[in-house]
Amino acid sequence: MGVLALNSLSQFLSDYPGMSTAPYSDAGVCLRGKFRFKADVKGGNEVEDFYKLEIVIPHKYPLALPRVKEIGGKIPRDGNFHINPDGTLCLGSPLRLLKKIYSATDFNVFIDKCLVPYLYAVSYKLMHGGKFVFGELAHGDQGIVDDYSDMLGLQERHQIAQSLRLLGMKKRIANKKTCPCGCGKRLGACSFHHKLNAFRDMAPMSWFRAHAMDLEAQI
Repeated sequence: MGVLALNSLSQFLSDYPGMSTAPYSDAGVCLRGKFRFKADVKGGNEVEDFYKLEIVIPHKYPLALPRVKEIGGKIPRDGNFHINPDGTLCLGSPLRLLKKIYSATDFNVFIDKCLVPYLYAVSYKLMHGGKFVFGELAHGDQGIVDDYSDMLGLQERHQIAQSLRLLGMKKRIANKKTCPCGCGKRLGACSFHHKLNAFRDMAPMSWFRAHAMDLEAQI
């Protein structure tokens, strides 16, 4: 983690006194404990609740996403609360989350924009039933594709994977490739390159290449 992100941990621990640092591997800084929060939405009900969490903040934050697990068994593992097979909370599609925390050296931005809204939605659903109050993506890989389709304005999975591959290349090389929008032009000659360029600094090229390979494996 950068110095500023590390400094923001003291504020986080002050705001959430039930959490504390815990030993972990070199993967990053680990926080464990009882995470109490209070949140509401415009026109909705205020929710005050808590969950026992483990949060691992990677050293490369915000260029790499934190991993959050609910370790108290409070969230049902019945497939209706968006928990990944490895036990991490599915807070949103990876690119959507990166967009929210992009350039945010303050770790609390991730807490406020990504974690608390998810926990609010879970608590509200547990209390009142129904669907997630902020809407929800399809489970697993299809939800990622659906969200990227919305973010990029593309319809097909192979177009999305191609866009990620181009983000995994240097800009001058990518601009010589065929645009994934289907216009038939090279990327640099199509206005779509402006949309892709907006994502370039959000993650290393290797991240985009690996993500493209994951999506292509499902095609």
